[in-house]
Amino acid sequence: MVKQPPKTVVNQSEKAPRKRTTKKTSVSRRSSSSKKKIQPKKKKKEERRRNLPAWIYYTIMGGMAALVLIGFYYLFIQPYSYRWKPCYGMKAYGVCLPYGFDIHGFDISHHQGQIDWGELQKLQTAPFPVRFVFMKASEGGDFSDTAFVRNFNEARKHGFIRGAYHFYNPKTDALRQAEFFIRSVKLEPGDLPPVLDIEVKGEDEKKLRNDLRIWLQRIEQYYKIKPILYTSYKFKTRYLNDSLFNSYPYWIAHYYVDSVEYKGQWRFWQHTDIGQLPGIHEDVDLNVFNGSLEELRRMTIPFPDTIMTEASQKTQSR
Repeated sequence: MVKQPPKTVVNQSEKAPRKRTTKKTSVSRRSSSSKKKIQPKKKKKEERRRNLPAWIYYTIMGGMAALVLIGFYYLFIQPYSYRWKPCYGMKAYGVCLPYGFDIHGFDISHHQGQIDWGELQKLQTAPFPVRFVFMKASEGGDFSDTAFVRNFNEARKHGFIRGAYHFYNPKTDALRQAEFFIRSVKLEPGDLPPVLDIEVKGEDEKKLRNDLRIWLQRIEQYYKIKPILYTSYKFKTRYLNDSLFNSYPYWIAHYYVDSVEYKGQWRFWQHTDIGQLPGIHEDVDLNVFNGSLEELRRMTIPFPDTIMTEASQKTQSR
């Protein structure tokens, strides 16, 4: 009797593992059956790859890799390849300057931060003189550039021929935008004409052209001078290439090219956005004027005595 308890304990312990093993085997059977169902699909794919000739497989893979590389080049390298081209002409201000232009300038906004105008003034007597500057004044119907007032005053104080531009918003009423620019910018004799910066098409091309006409005519009526139209080469060609907009002085934005491709008349060319000027810590847009310094001055708002002189000359000629 003393030996019976250990025997019964042993018997119980032997039965328990058998029950566990039966459960495990059932699970293992299910998993093995599921694997059998999945394996044929994988085998079919592998068989297809094996049946495909090696040279076709590698040709397809090579073609896909080539397409990826070509797309990467045209999207990320080709548009900026001009930055890395060797400069065989005049290099200054961190870029290769366009050949054949003597009058240089730049344009700024609050993105350039605090500007040292005393340092910039030295460029007026540099080997490649910087004579003029445009600066952002307003955008849409209610946004004023925070740096405009200071920069506009400093530019005149340091002897630059200055101008102001408005960034157009197609979603805002054109007349409202024109009136907002008029309230924001007090142009004086010697300043360049006001500039309309148009870069966004909006939803309706016909409405855009009509609204731009409203802005331009209202500004010309107020300042008594024809505004300058600023936009990219592609935008002008696609949307604003007609007799109405061609009558306005054109400031073309066309980067990373040796020469302007636009066949029409233009006065200013913004040729890069990575210029480096002393007194400005950030990269800056650089421009050239298509003409002489005297021609640039004749584009500005005339002084009263000049208006009187021109009027008297017309009277005498009659």
